[in-house]
Amino acid sequence: MHRTSADGDDVVLLDEGGNPIGAADRRTVHTDRTPLHLAFSTYLFDVDDRLLLTQRAHDKVTWPGVWTNSCCGHPRPGEDPRTQPADAFGRSSTHIDAGELRCVAPDFRYRAIDAHGVVEHEMCPVYVAEIDGTGQDPRRADPREIADSRWVPWARGHRPGAERPGRPQPAGRAADPSWSEARPPRSGENEGGDGGVEVTG
Repeated sequence: MHRTSADGDDVVLLDEGGNPIGAADRRTVHTDRTPLHLAFSTYLFDVDDRLLLTQRAHDKVTWPGVWTNSCCGHPRPGEDPRTQPADAFGRSSTHIDAGELRCVAPDFRYRAIDAHGVVEHEMCPVYVAEIDGTGQDPRRADPREIADSRWVPWARGHRPGAERPGRPQPAGRAADPSWSEARPPRSGENEGGDGGVEVTG
């Protein structure tokens, strides 16, 4: 039985069909037996098709220090990023306008195990958006969430085996399998990319 938090900082637990079945404290739910829960993953691009990468804080429970997407998080009970993204995204980033986001993989899900044996098991809609890259300063990021950030060319950064900033991170792609679903936002493209993956790191 998973306990909920006293302050409402909970994740939404899901059954295998992706339906809400309860809640659990976000700060204690990630273990070696993490249940399926709701999350979201976001990739931000500038007008030159550069992708904003972030390095997870070094004391994060899952995938500490790994370079990954632009922004991610866990909606709370009553917040579904597929239909009501504003609240969930608002807590996770100060530079994303939910109205500019486009969902490219609404039903993406994955299960991944990091180098320390902690399991991430998420239904994780994937979003893309174009923002003004000139205003991004990694020193403004919440140090509890992000250790560093930088822009990389999408044409180079998304290729399998592409070099990541800083020291090599073989688990970087495993930490965020939704990487394969992201692409620069362009009008007229069809949404899609639904699916799932299981990886270990």
